[in-house]
Amino acid sequence: MSLNTTNNDCLITNPVKVMGIVNVTPDSFSDGGKFADIDNALAQVECMIANGVDIIDIGGESTRPGAIEVSEHDEIARVIPLLRAIKSRFDIDVSIDTSKANVMKAAIENNADMINDVRALQNKGCIEAVKDSNVEVCLMHMQGMPRTMQTNPQYGNVIDDIITFFNQRIADCLQAGIERNRLILDPGFGFGKTLAHNYHLLANLNRFNQLDLPLLAGISRKSMIGNLLNRDVEQRLAGSLTAAIVAVQQGASIIRVHDVQESVDAVAILKAVAQYKEKISLVSQ
Repeated sequence: MSLNTTNNDCLITNPVKVMGIVNVTPDSFSDGGKFADIDNALAQVECMIANGVDIIDIGGESTRPGAIEVSEHDEIARVIPLLRAIKSRFDIDVSIDTSKANVMKAAIENNADMINDVRALQNKGCIEAVKDSNVEVCLMHMQGMPRTMQTNPQYGNVIDDIITFFNQRIADCLQAGIERNRLILDPGFGFGKTLAHNYHLLANLNRFNQLDLPLLAGISRKSMIGNLLNRDVEQRLAGSLTAAIVAVQQGASIIRVHDVQESVDAVAILKAVAQYKEKISLVSQ
C-alpha cells in the first residue's frame, strides 16, 4: 500500500498577515469598551506589535447585531486621536474600520494605510472619499444593516450571491478610478448570515479566489463560534484559531483577530508545514 502526501490542499502558498482588532467603542461585543481610553488602547497596540501583528484595525462604531449608529463627529473623535498616536509612535500599518465618508477622509489625512468598510463603499460619498488616495480598501459583504442583519437572512446560493455582489462593487470601484491592486475582499462572516451560511462560507472560501484579489477573513470570537460550541466570548479562542487556520488554508491573505500572539503562532506553524512538506511514500506488504 502506498500513501502519497503530496496533496497541497491544506498548505498555504500565499503571504498571510495578521490584523489585530482595537475597538475604541463602549459597546463592542468582544471587549466591552476596554480600549475606549487612549492609553489603554496604545498599550494594547504595543502588546500586539510585540506579538507580531502586521496591521492594526481601529473601530469606532460597533457593528454587532442590534448596534446603535454613531455620528460621524463622535466616530472621528474616537478613532483619529488613536490613529495619530499610533502613527507617531510605531512603524505599523493601520486600518480604520468605518462606513462613513468623512471618517474615511479624516483617516486618510492622518496617514491611515487601509479603509475597512463593512458597507463596501456603498454609503454616500465613500467612493469619492478614497478614490484619489493610495490607501488599500477592504470591501465587505453584508446583507442588511447591523440592527437587522440577523433577522432571517436568505440567499439563493450564499457563495454565488456574494461573488455577484463583489463583481459589481469591484466594477464600481474601477469605474470610479480606484485601482484594482488596492482592493481586498471580505465575505462578511456573521454579517447577515445564518450559522449554516457562515460555515458554508468557511468550507468554500477558496471559491472567492476566482476573483483574484486578496481575501480577509474576520471570524474571531464571533457568534458562529459561540453558537456552534456553546461558548461565551471569552471561551472562543480555540474555535477562533481553528476557523482562522481553515480560512488561511482556503486562501485568506489577512486574518482579523483579537488574539494576536496565538494567531501569529498558528500562522507560523502553517508556514513551517508548507516549507517542509515533502513527498512521502510508505510501502506495506
